[in-house]
Amino acid sequence: MGYTKDEVIEFLVDVFERDFETMNPEDCFKDYDEWDSLVALSLVASMEDSFGVSLNGEQLESLNTIQDIINFINK
Repeated sequence: MGYTKDEVIEFLVDVFERDFETMNPEDCFKDYDEWDSLVALSLVASMEDSFGVSLNGEQLESLNTIQDIINFINK
């Protein structure tokens, strides 16, 4: 099953503690003020719990935008 853009962004709202309206697929999430090592760990753990996908450090490094996360989850 593929996840919609809105479903993934709704998930990321919790990870980044941001409002849904402030997140766009073209955003570079690493530029968010909230981005730090704890959020990175939360993203990795939460993606596995919520979507059943594992993400290692190298893969995380290759992701830059919200759309990259959407694509990774749906691959």
